[in-house]
Amino acid sequence: MQDKDTTHSTFMQAFQPFFSKDLWKDIHQEVPDLDRRTQKLKTNQLTLLISNAQLQEYRALRKISTSVLSDNLGQAIGLKSISHSQISRRLKTLPTKVSEMLFKRTLHKVAQKKGYGKIQQQLGKLYMIDASTISLCLSRYPWAVFRKSKAGVKMHLRLSFDGIAVPDEVIITPAKTADRKKLDELIVEDKDALNIFDRGYVDYELFDDYCEKGIRFVTRLKNNAIMEFTGVERPVEEDGIIEEDVDIILGTGSRKMKHTLREVTIDDTINEPFTILTNDFERSAEELGEIYRYRWQIELFFKWLKQHAQIKHFYGTSETAVTNQILLALMTYCSLVLLKLEVEYPRDLLTLQRLMITCLFESYEEFLVKLRRRRSKGSKRINYAKVYEMTEYYIVKKEDTEWLNDLVYDPVIL
Repeated sequence: MQDKDTTHSTFMQAFQPFFSKDLWKDIHQEVPDLDRRTQKLKTNQLTLLISNAQLQEYRALRKISTSVLSDNLGQAIGLKSISHSQISRRLKTLPTKVSEMLFKRTLHKVAQKKGYGKIQQQLGKLYMIDASTISLCLSRYPWAVFRKSKAGVKMHLRLSFDGIAVPDEVIITPAKTADRKKLDELIVEDKDALNIFDRGYVDYELFDDYCEKGIRFVTRLKNNAIMEFTGVERPVEEDGIIEEDVDIILGTGSRKMKHTLREVTIDDTINEPFTILTNDFERSAEELGEIYRYRWQIELFFKWLKQHAQIKHFYGTSETAVTNQILLALMTYCSLVLLKLEVEYPRDLLTLQRLMITCLFESYEEFLVKLRRRRSKGSKRINYAKVYEMTEYYIVKKEDTEWLNDLVYDPVIL
């Protein structure tokens, strides 16, 4: 690790937090026996090895073990060789608490660097809550039984969004766990925050509890919901997109809510009209409609993660190994976001990842030169006003599109 090119490489800079002695000192204090019996492949080396595999999108353990034979990677992590079986054993025995701490530490650094963007200044703190299932083979993952012939794990996720998507909290369970059961663990109790989730999380008892605590939320109303109109109706523009803005009480009999909620029906020019439900009585109906559209960002995040990180092909079959791999994938994603923020890179995250791979063991200075190189004059400029009109789940206002001309469109980032 003393080689000049290696120590000043893009790899070392991108994963610099994981070379911190203070970080590993804190982790070893929390888990004293972490590396006590480990002869080879210490936890810090395993972390860097799996992060590189996530970045490179390696699907197989043998590919990961072979990658160590590269002089650059071997020198960077202080490892000459390792077998695929040793990597598998370490992932299986690594306490998930360690992976969670690494993810949280990276997330904390992102939060420190991110600051306040335009969306938060205008609409406040937005948090999207949803879950995504990853299908597994039942014969190889019997602990994750989902249906008679199917297995799977589920990521219950809270995403913060302020112009860039950042996973804020995650709970990993077998796929049969209902989304609604994890809502209370993911909800943000900050009174300045707005929690956004779909109708799969509807729970009248929880909604009453959130109203009493001042926890704000926006969700969709189920088609078969029983409601009572309170008589309060707000005026709407005749030619506007808001069809109705009224106060209601949900439920009936013993399941009737104690608190009043607000029902807003929006005429979507692309899809059918949809109805949202909220306990926010201060914002305009148009703002609430715009806010709910941001919920689509978590769907885009799940899509990005499944396409560009290794969370569909697992390096181990145990529950611990699967959980560790997902947490380390999220940690690697946050490392990319942190790098993007540090270098103030204006384009999409995937372009940054691909360029980073090609320059991984070149000098960091050379990487920055390539990263900031202007596009050729003949390259096409994107009409974002047109993108706005054509995109089903747009989130950029037309008057805000001028500064986007030099960017590449990526819904995950925008």
